[in-house]
Amino acid sequence: MTYKVFNFAMPTTAAPAAVATGTTIKTMLQLTSATKNLQVVSWGYTLSGLPGAVGTIELLQTDVAATVTAHVAAGIINLDPGGTTSSMTVGSTTGTGYTASAEGAITTTRTFDVDQIPTASGLVQLDYDYQFVFDERPVCAAGKFLRVRATTPTSGVNMICWAAVNEI
Repeated sequence: MTYKVFNFAMPTTAAPAAVATGTTIKTMLQLTSATKNLQVVSWGYTLSGLPGAVGTIELLQTDVAATVTAHVAAGIINLDPGGTTSSMTVGSTTGTGYTASAEGAITTTRTFDVDQIPTASGLVQLDYDYQFVFDERPVCAAGKFLRVRATTPTSGVNMICWAAVNEI
C-alpha cells in the first residue's frame, strides 16, 4: 500500500495552511511506524517565498523523534481508496506528525535526498519534488523516523511538504 502524508491536518472546509520554517533547522514532517519499514516512493515541498540566505531541505532517517504536532489517521492518505489503514504511529507527539517544536538529540542519520534553495537572481526555486526510481527507493527502518527538515538561516518562509511511502 502507498500512503501520502502532508505537513498539515487533513483539510475540510478551508485550504491547507503552510507551516513557518523558522530561522534554524526544523522538522516539517515526520513519519514513523513501529512495525513496518517505510519505503520512500516520492517527496517534495513548496515554499511561499525565498529565504534570506541559501536554505537546505533534507529528507533523512533519524534515530530520535522530533516533538511534533501529532497526525491522526485521517491525515495519512491511502492512495488506494479500497486499501487498508496505515500502520504509522499517530496520535503521539513523538510519532507521525508535523511542525516540530523540538528536534531531539539525534545521534545517527541517513540522508536520502537534499536540496538547496539558492537566492541569487535567476536561480529562484520555490518548489521541488522527486520520485525515486524503483531500485533506488530508500527504506526507513521500522522504529526509526523519516523526516523532512528545513534550514532557512536568516529568515523563515512558509512551507508545504509531503512524502509518499510504501509500508513493507
